[in-house]
Amino acid sequence: MLAFGTLKGSNPESAHHVYELRLYHVSEGKMDALRNRFGDHTDSIFNRHNMKSIGYWSPEDAPSSQNLFIYILEHPSRQEAKKNWAAFQADPEWKKVKAESEANGPLVDHIDRYFMDPTSFSALK
Repeated sequence: MLAFGTLKGSNPESAHHVYELRLYHVSEGKMDALRNRFGDHTDSIFNRHNMKSIGYWSPEDAPSSQNLFIYILEHPSRQEAKKNWAAFQADPEWKKVKAESEANGPLVDHIDRYFMDPTSFSALK
């Protein structure tokens, strides 16, 4: 799987973080536009709002490779995640980028979202 051993820092007493798995079911023909939006804008806006990107993935096999975009964020807590998302959604740069990128229709059909805690045997402890 993924090696996340050093993501939590070297302090064994560090605060618990929550991880958010997001699966974007991309509108037909919009994968390149979504990837460009993330690479050019979204990731840096996430950083501004205390949303740490763990990684971004695309499935290798069709049909998911054509319509599924996956990523994981780290938040200080579930409460902070809610606050972070509200700040992100209100960000003027995000509003502008979203409107421009969706001038010809939405990039994402729907999103599946899961908040996760690492298990006791996870490298993310």
